[in-house]
Amino acid sequence: MDAQQRRTENPRAPPVGEPGGDVTSIFIAFGVFAAIAALVMFPSSLVHQVPEGHVGAYWRGGALLNIITEPGFHLKLPFITNYEPVQVTLQTDQVKDIPCGTKGGVMITFEKIEVVNRLRKDYVYDTLLNYGVNYDNTWIYDKIHHEINQFCSSHSLQQVYIDIFDQIDERMKEALQADCTRYAPGIEIISVRVTKPKIPESVRRNFEQMEEERTKVLIAIEKQRVAEKEAETKKIMAISEAEKNANVSMIHMQQKLTEKDSSRREADIENQMYLDRQKSLADADYYRVLREAEANKLKLTPEFLELKFIDAIARNTKMFFGDKVPNMVLDQRLLGNFLNHPTKEKSDNGNVEMATDS
Repeated sequence: MDAQQRRTENPRAPPVGEPGGDVTSIFIAFGVFAAIAALVMFPSSLVHQVPEGHVGAYWRGGALLNIITEPGFHLKLPFITNYEPVQVTLQTDQVKDIPCGTKGGVMITFEKIEVVNRLRKDYVYDTLLNYGVNYDNTWIYDKIHHEINQFCSSHSLQQVYIDIFDQIDERMKEALQADCTRYAPGIEIISVRVTKPKIPESVRRNFEQMEEERTKVLIAIEKQRVAEKEAETKKIMAISEAEKNANVSMIHMQQKLTEKDSSRREADIENQMYLDRQKSLADADYYRVLREAEANKLKLTPEFLELKFIDAIARNTKMFFGDKVPNMVLDQRLLGNFLNHPTKEKSDNGNVEMATDS
């Protein structure tokens, strides 16, 4: 140990002419020449490029290095360090020809199932350490086969092919994501697209016939619904037309009643005006007659009667020619007070003489 420590503390280079120094120089020169030759002949073994959307993962002697490089040019030791680009953007894995048996024992085949997934950059090292570069074989391809067989074995052909076919995508996505979240959290399942499975030809014909019959039934139901809708529409239109006519008739009737009422009121007003006018005329005539009667009563005095008598006698004077003059008969009713009162007054005054023809 002491001699080794002394050799370490006091190294001594071999002289130029000694064999050990020549061998070391030869090895160094050979290494430099080999590196230059490898760089010239195999440039990718020293310089490599990580494409966009990927990261670089490295193995040295089969052991995964905890080194993740970004896109661009990088250096590595040739023939010692291995490099693999790992995609960290969206990628679509296609799983083809997946056979499965339904609950009723019918064998069907899914021609293609597409799984859109992504590996998170933060989990690249852990995922590659646990499952390798082909991690998608374990958690995408093999898992899809398993989940599809599990699904088919618990459902009938009718359900798988028709009834709940639209739910297969979401169920596969949930199943894959559940296991990836538990065991490989770096894998993110974006979506799953499942194509229609291939079924036996005889079963397919039966389904087509069933679909044709169902289509006929649906068409008949739709025709019946359309006919009912048309009948209902016609009924609504008829009711609407009847209501419109009834409303128009009511409006016309109301208009006629209004006109009749207006005419009646106008006639009543005219009648009332006529009655008032006739009453006014009658009252005027009555008042005139009454006033005339009162005037006549005041006017029929003995003097006025005498004047009227004399005027009447004067107007009825006749001329007679002959031997005999007819007797003049005087009506006592015409004379009245004239024979009694005026004659007496006149006889007293001696102004009038009465002569009678014998």
